[in-house]
Amino acid sequence: MASRVSERGQITIDHSARRDLGVQTGMVAYQRVVAGRLEVVFLPAPHRRSLAGVLHREGEEPKVLTRADVEAAVAEAVAEEQDRRVPSAG
Repeated sequence: MASRVSERGQITIDHSARRDLGVQTGMVAYQRVVAGRLEVVFLPAPHRRSLAGVLHREGEEPKVLTRADVEAAVAEAVAEEQDRRVPSAG
């Protein structure tokens, strides 16, 4: 399926592709260019309930992360994983 790029640089992802990939409203689309192509990795939507502080050592203050902190960490991990999978050119 082909789609046109809008004036704002947006495209529509085909319904069957969204279904096959499990893409849902609220997911974060992490984008990067790999070998001249656009690669998009969909990250799950944030949980509705916070688990902040569940895993910490007794006597320590739990570190509370913002959504931006978590998204940045996940995006970095995804990029590192993709770098390991994609052979370097040269």
